[in-house]
Amino acid sequence: VQLQASEGGLVRAGGSLRLICAASGSFSRNYAVGWFRQAPGKEREFVAASSRDGGSTLYSDSVKGRFTISRDDAENMVYLQMNSLKPEDMAVYYCNADAWYGRQYNYWGQGTLVTVSS
Repeated sequence: VQLQASEGGLVRAGGSLRLICAASGSFSRNYAVGWFRQAPGKEREFVAASSRDGGSTLYSDSVKGRFTISRDDAENMVYLQMNSLKPEDMAVYYCNADAWYGRQYNYWGQGTLVTVSS
């Protein structure tokens, strides 16, 4: 599985940005998908996840109500819509895919920088 995240960008506080993760290779709808982020000097943290069928989603408390994760399995795309961005949202964002086929298969995208100016 290969995961390619779109370019992040610079956005002013209060603004919006959508990240896209294009999956390829052996990716399928059987993979749960998620977004993580890592701010300078901090550890990587969970942001949002979507179940294999997209039927359930999970968000960190820090982004709940502002971010929305979605997936388009026909196009093998994963999206993260980020609204009401705050300076503390500034980080490198990573998409992730995870599945279990007798053992765990876990893949990461290359990371994309989101900068939020105050």
